[in-house]
Amino acid sequence: MAKLYINPNVKKGTINKEIYGHFSEHLGRCIYEGLYVGENSSIPNKNGMRTDVVEALKEMKLPVLRWPGGCFADEYHWKDGIGPKENRKKMINTHWGGVVEDNSFGTHEFMELCDQLGCEPYINGNLGSGTVQEMSEWIEYMTFDGLSPMSTLREQNGRKEPWKVKFFGVGNENWGCGGNMRPEYYADEYRRYSTYCRNYGENRLYKIACGANASDYNWTEQVMKIAHPYMDGISLHYYTLPTGNWSDKGSATQFDEKDWYKTLSRTLFMDELITNNDHIMSKYDPKKRIGLLVDEWGTWYNVEEGTNPGFLYQQNTMRDALVAGINLNIFNKHCDRVKMANIAQLVNVLQAVILTEGEKMLLTPTYYVFCMYKNHQDAELVESSLTTEKIGLEKEFMVPNMNESVSVGADGKLHITLTNLSLTDSYEIDTVITEGKAKSVTGTLLTGAMDAHNTFENPNQVHSTEFTETKLTDTGLSFMIPACSVLSLEVELA
Repeated sequence: MAKLYINPNVKKGTINKEIYGHFSEHLGRCIYEGLYVGENSSIPNKNGMRTDVVEALKEMKLPVLRWPGGCFADEYHWKDGIGPKENRKKMINTHWGGVVEDNSFGTHEFMELCDQLGCEPYINGNLGSGTVQEMSEWIEYMTFDGLSPMSTLREQNGRKEPWKVKFFGVGNENWGCGGNMRPEYYADEYRRYSTYCRNYGENRLYKIACGANASDYNWTEQVMKIAHPYMDGISLHYYTLPTGNWSDKGSATQFDEKDWYKTLSRTLFMDELITNNDHIMSKYDPKKRIGLLVDEWGTWYNVEEGTNPGFLYQQNTMRDALVAGINLNIFNKHCDRVKMANIAQLVNVLQAVILTEGEKMLLTPTYYVFCMYKNHQDAELVESSLTTEKIGLEKEFMVPNMNESVSVGADGKLHITLTNLSLTDSYEIDTVITEGKAKSVTGTLLTGAMDAHNTFENPNQVHSTEFTETKLTDTGLSFMIPACSVLSLEVELA
């Protein structure tokens, strides 16, 4: 029997709600068709935003949304996306499919979407192909409440009041698609650009520097060394590739048990990445003022057969649900340094929580995980430990059979989330609450075959269900977690 020890009185830090953030790029059908269909669409919408998608995301309690990229951000010129839509410039989306981008979804539309969702906007500025003036004027356009050329332009475009913009990224992946820069060069550019990212009125920007690609620790070292006094956060990008090979990433739905454990093993590498980046950051920021933002993460497979390779459309199975649960537990446990995370991407791209096809919409297994974990948002991480054993089929890709995180909400309730990585074995867990006694418990379970997924023909193949197999004990509670599952429990303490 596995033991889960929880001490609700030992607080380890606040789990920022932004850890449960998302990412929307002008890529494939994420924005167009996925989030935005236009005011004249036959698909029900409010000011062009799909009503069904917005309502589903509100239920998920989406806290922050990153836009417009991604690689697209460093070729995006914001003035092309404002004003009358018939006058907006058309451009070629050179990164993603070579399709025409008509800029009908721009700053005003994104802010409208965030307003409908009730989430914070996270704007990623163009450092790669833009100018200091362009970035500075965008911030002025969005946030200045007074008389200026940009505020006047905003009013001419139908918005008198400024928006509140907290999170602002100064460039994206500048080690690659954002300019192929060296870290020292980027750090100097960051210092220059960020100087002109002004705070207007009561609006205060949380300035985010471009961080490392996976385990490029030298990038983190150099950027922190040169630019740390000028930043509030630094990003980290890491994608789970089952094969570890970018040229053939494997299928989203056609895989075997070895692929399953390889995928989860490579997902667990996130813990090492965060630990090592935290160590480097602490050399320059020992008080942990600067946040680590994992603003691109998730699974990346070969695209679905018959779809545009540049659109990155993939299916989503129970394997992806486990990847999501594992990562979110890791982020929770590192909440002293990790202040935001944004899964890639929101709709119809990579590890999406929603897929659409015309008027149809379905929720993926990953969507249900975010719903099950949403009570961790702004809760206090508490001390917990779980006895585990190594499982798998190949020595190189052995994984712990379970992972967990536990928090206490403002209402005093315990929120426990667990993943069972085993494809074959259920585990009995004896939970010991070292301070306090369980009065009642409710649960939600997501489980199924490893390749189970929802389709437009069968959209409810995988969905969460009530979990009632928990027993209260003198020391806490006990339950059996099924194989291949994600479980959330809410415990009221006496």
